Amino acid sequence: MISVTGKSLEVKEVFKEIMISPEKMFEMLDVNMKDVVEKTLSELLKVELTSYLGREKYQRTKGEVNYRNGSYRRGYAVKGAGIVDLEIPRDRDGDFKSNLIRRYERRDSRIDQDAALLFLSGLSTRGVHLISKRLLGTKISAGEVSNVSKELLVGIDAWRLKPLNDLKIKYMLMDGVNFHMRVKRKVEKIPVLVVIGVTETNRKMFLGLQVGDKDSASTWREVFKDFKVRGLDPNYVQLGIMDGLPGLMTVFKEEFINAKVQRCQVHVSRNVICKVPCAAKGEVVDSLRNIFYAPSKKSAMVKYNEFVTKYNNLYPSAVKCLSNVIDECLTFYSFSEEEWNSLRTTNGIERVNKEFKRRTKPMEVMAGEASTYRILGFVCLKMESTWKTFPYRKANPDKALEVFTQLC
Repeated sequence: MISVTGKSLEVKEVFKEIMISPEKMFEMLDVNMKDVVEKTLSELLKVELTSYLGREKYQRTKGEVNYRNGSYRRGYAVKGAGIVDLEIPRDRDGDFKSNLIRRYERRDSRIDQDAALLFLSGLSTRGVHLISKRLLGTKISAGEVSNVSKELLVGIDAWRLKPLNDLKIKYMLMDGVNFHMRVKRKVEKIPVLVVIGVTETNRKMFLGLQVGDKDSASTWREVFKDFKVRGLDPNYVQLGIMDGLPGLMTVFKEEFINAKVQRCQVHVSRNVICKVPCAAKGEVVDSLRNIFYAPSKKSAMVKYNEFVTKYNNLYPSAVKCLSNVIDECLTFYSFSEEEWNSLRTTNGIERVNKEFKRRTKPMEVMAGEASTYRILGFVCLKMESTWKTFPYRKANPDKALEVFTQLC
């Protein structure tokens, strides 16, 4: 090791070596940093033992006393320094336990935190294991990565079940997304129900993240009741935006009696289009777009009546499919025009589902319900932080129209 803290002559020698191989400069600094950390920690441990014994080395005292009993070497991983070789002091009675470097502890707790964040940010447990030595300075097994990430579950659960007393939620977007999850040694497709709320200040936030049957009306009812238990004022909710999940619309209206329902126009359009021949899909999509993007509800109903007249004899199933939900598809006209593009569809929550799938793709199978909450909760927290700067009403109308183009 070459020290850069000595005399000027030593510094010059170091400089000459660096100029020969500039890429070695940081390697040399790493070696110096490791040496400094080793010496500092070892000295702190000696001071800790002195404090425990209550006297300095060689200092005499009356009565029964405990003595120093040498030391032993132990490897310990420190963030930014790698694995250092520490000198751990001992006492003769064997009672001394360091609070600085705890017994059986092999690495800095900050390394565990970094490993957990790498896992939650998108790497699999095996992926973190493979890069841990290079990136974190010490090897961490896939099992250890899973264990340290579990410590974050307490915070995730506190966020997921946070009180809603002080929030005035005017809109709610809801949907369910399926994940392959391990349950009792079997892999099953388990839905996770997701609910996003929009406050009176047009800030989006997650209200619910709950494992449950997305096609069950009773499951959704329990989700909504949980919101009320957590303090949500049901009388302030004005609108629920959803797709055609069975029973959801009825349950929502019963639990939030002052709210209206907006059916996702994209989901409805897909249901209508699948009932017409391929050759007619483009024409039908254009007609649906004319209905849903009319300048007013009155104009939309005119376009709807034209749609019925034109296609009722040709594609009666498609017309019936649209007729059954036309009122719920046009609810957004009752709200501020600057919010129309945001209220028409569940695109806001579909984007969340895509981010969920992107994050869980490396895993293929979720380890269980608790693991699912831990991973998805972290994704939600990241998305919420970006939503703070993007009000809900600022939807891009061009992107909304692109969806209809893709339906053909």
